[in-house]
Amino acid sequence: MLSKNKSDSETVLTELMIPSYANFGGKVHGGIILSLMDKVAYVTAAKHCSGYVVTVSVEGVEFLSPIEVGDLISLKARVNYVGKTSMIVGIRVEALNPKTGIIRHTNSCYFTMVAKDESGQVTEVPGLHISDEESLRRFAEGKALKLLLKQKHQLLKEKFHEMSISEILKSVEGEKLSYTPQEK
Repeated sequence: MLSKNKSDSETVLTELMIPSYANFGGKVHGGIILSLMDKVAYVTAAKHCSGYVVTVSVEGVEFLSPIEVGDLISLKARVNYVGKTSMIVGIRVEALNPKTGIIRHTNSCYFTMVAKDESGQVTEVPGLHISDEESLRRFAEGKALKLLLKQKHQLLKEKFHEMSISEILKSVEGEKLSYTPQEK
C-alpha cells in the first residue's frame, strides 16, 4: 500500500460560535467543541485512507481557554501517526475574536481513528510520507502515545480486575467515596 503525503489530509474547519452553542455560563459548551473536533478528525482520517473511519478513542482533551459566542474557531487537524489500521489525528483549536483580531489557542487533543471497509471490517491504511522534522517528531510522539495507551489499559485491567474488594477499598481510602455493598 502506498504512502500519502501529510498535506493530502490536513484539514481546517472554521465555524462561527452562535448563541445556541452557549452553556449556562454564557460560554460555548464543551460538548459542541468535542463534536466539532470529532467531525474534523473524521474528515482528516477519511481523506488519508480514502474511506470510512470510526472514532475509537480521544486522548489528552484540554480546555485551555473558554470560547465566547461570536468567536470564529478554527480546528486544525492532521494525521500525526499511522498504524496498520489506525491513525492518530492531532487537533488544535484556535478562537479568533473578530472585533479585536486576537487569536487564542483554546483546545488540543488526539483522536484515534480506525479505517473500515464496505462490510464494516477494519482495513489497512496507507503509510504517511513526511519531509520535515516537526512531522517526524509528531509521528514518534504518536507511536509513543499508542504504546502508552496500550500499557495503561493493560495495567488498569490487570490491577483492578484481580484485586479483592477489600484491596480496592484500601486503595481509595481517604477519597470522597461512600460505598455500601449490595445485598446478594
